[in-house]
Amino acid sequence: MIVRPFGVVLWLLLAAPLGAAPPPVASAELKPYEADAREIFRRAISFRTSAGLGQVPALADYLVSRFGAAGFPAADIHVVPHGETASLVVRYRGEPRPGPAAKKPVAFLAHMDVVPAKPEDWKRDPFTLVEEKGFFYGRGTHDDKNSVALLAETFIRLKAEGFVPARDLVLIFTGDEETGQETVQDLLVSHRDLVDAEYALNGDAGGGTLAEEDGRPLSYGLQTAEKTYATFELTTRNPGGHSSLPRKDNAIYELADALKAVQAYRFAVMWNDTTLAWFRAAGAVTAGPLGDAMRRFAANPRDAAAADTLAGSPAHVGMTRTTCVATELRAGHAENALPQSATATINCRIFPGVKVDNVKAELQKVAGPGVTVTTLGRPLASDASPLRPDVLAAVTKAVHARHPGVPVAPYQESGGTDGLHFRAAGIATYGVGETFIKDSDVFAHGLDERIPVTSFYDGLEYWYVLVKEVAGPR
Repeated sequence: MIVRPFGVVLWLLLAAPLGAAPPPVASAELKPYEADAREIFRRAISFRTSAGLGQVPALADYLVSRFGAAGFPAADIHVVPHGETASLVVRYRGEPRPGPAAKKPVAFLAHMDVVPAKPEDWKRDPFTLVEEKGFFYGRGTHDDKNSVALLAETFIRLKAEGFVPARDLVLIFTGDEETGQETVQDLLVSHRDLVDAEYALNGDAGGGTLAEEDGRPLSYGLQTAEKTYATFELTTRNPGGHSSLPRKDNAIYELADALKAVQAYRFAVMWNDTTLAWFRAAGAVTAGPLGDAMRRFAANPRDAAAADTLAGSPAHVGMTRTTCVATELRAGHAENALPQSATATINCRIFPGVKVDNVKAELQKVAGPGVTVTTLGRPLASDASPLRPDVLAAVTKAVHARHPGVPVAPYQESGGTDGLHFRAAGIATYGVGETFIKDSDVFAHGLDERIPVTSFYDGLEYWYVLVKEVAGPR
């Protein structure tokens, strides 16, 4: 899942007066490792790795052949089957310092699966990598086979150069991030020894934005937290009866009263280091009452008036509290009968660190004793990752290798990735995706999914710098 870090308006507000975007790279000018990355990308796109098609293991086998040919020992390459899909874990052995100076591995995350694509709906075959007018087109070009190809090539390139890290590096490609996210859970529960790390860097979140008018790089978002996705059902029940004999208690009316109460309810204001840092940076360049509220909230998150102003902005309310909203409704069984039940679906995005059961209890209190609140599925909560200066410095160096001066800021998003499970397992995780793209060109999960060609090759340099930086000197 690729989620844009902030939003069009704020990214433009954060823009710095940087130089124009570099010209496209012609295929004939590609360096050997760039051409190899493109070939991995091409092959990855060709595998139809949507759920139910059984093609994730085939992509994993192709990547295994590439890592094996690059000199990675078979003992360090693991394909972990899980139903019709699979995960791939590759360990890049380091030369750790002895004793207390030894460091745990750093993990690098991406996912091999994609959402479905109907070829008849696309202008181009979604499973053929097409380079056209400065873009790479195809299902997964942005979510997330770009990171798969670039991370794989980075490991292969470093191995060819004889690079020896000061700690182990672990490459983790999961196989169902877009659906049940069971492969990442399987790795963390049943194969923890393969994936355990000091922290993880996730290619499926974070990234940069380009200016709409001329493609200038504007800003880069470092994702440090994800809100918990949780869905509840509110249900009212009644004996019902004939519609010609109305009664005072009516399941639909009672549910409507509960929904109005939920609509009016505000969860407690919350904050963490990431959201305060973000409001501090955004407030410095945002004019008017909204900017004033950002600055005041960053200085004092207990400022109720500032929180109320932010709550009035759909783009910012989710950064200050848990939010719950009605999304679906069903009731009754016949037009001439009193309803015997009425049910509403409530979708919540829960602030990091808050337990799902606590939100359920709040909804029950708000809805009232006559309403049954049920949790759907098995939502997973996780805390925000700490703002590590070493990770921020490494990411900044990697971003500036191709885009000098671009501001790098932490952010918290409402979407969900495999990183949520790593955080829940006690492994701090940071969304550090390589792609710089205009908001108007973001079609992940949609028709004509694409990324800029230059962004792909810039991303190769980005990962090369970042991996070496966090690996540490030999």
